[in-house]
Amino acid sequence: MAINLQKGQRISLTKDNAGLSKIMVGLGWDPVAQGGKGLLGSLFGGGAPNIDCDASIFMLDANNKIRSKEDIVYFGNKVHKSGSVQHMGDNLTGDGEGDDEQIMIELAKVPQDIAKIIFVVNIYDCIKRKQHFGMIRNAYIRIVNLADNQEMIKFNLTEDYSNKTALYVGEIYRHGGEWKFAATGEGDTTSGLGEMVNKFK
Repeated sequence: MAINLQKGQRISLTKDNAGLSKIMVGLGWDPVAQGGKGLLGSLFGGGAPNIDCDASIFMLDANNKIRSKEDIVYFGNKVHKSGSVQHMGDNLTGDGEGDDEQIMIELAKVPQDIAKIIFVVNIYDCIKRKQHFGMIRNAYIRIVNLADNQEMIKFNLTEDYSNKTALYVGEIYRHGGEWKFAATGEGDTTSGLGEMVNKFK
């Protein structure tokens, strides 16, 4: 049975899961219903563009730095050079049940000089489209053990992220000989992936 975490909580992934190696990190969200009702909704059919949330992965060294653009895994660079992290593709709308984007990680293959893997989500073209994370709901991150397809951890982001255009959702990091997960859930007002990356240079 999955452990539900609250913001700020940390938990070991490997302490009670000897041999854990291949995991799936799923991220999901749903758009808040907008338009479609009332006079304006009926005239313009809702009209608002879909909210395109993009999940990305930052692989950091022991100094919390991104050393190379190759250590950023996203829809434009889906596989890390080590083969340890693979982004399974971009969902453009967030509609539908289940995970919207998935990342596969093979912990044993993560290079030893990578100390932390951060999961972030930003809204594509958020300034032009005047969109923010107050316009989505039911956001979460979960981790599944691919050896038995059992969900290990789930973190539901329940805060109001109105006017936030970027989210630092969670992170997996080395601690001694273990891999741990931290539920971060921090919102930010950076407007794109490039600005988020700059925080770790």
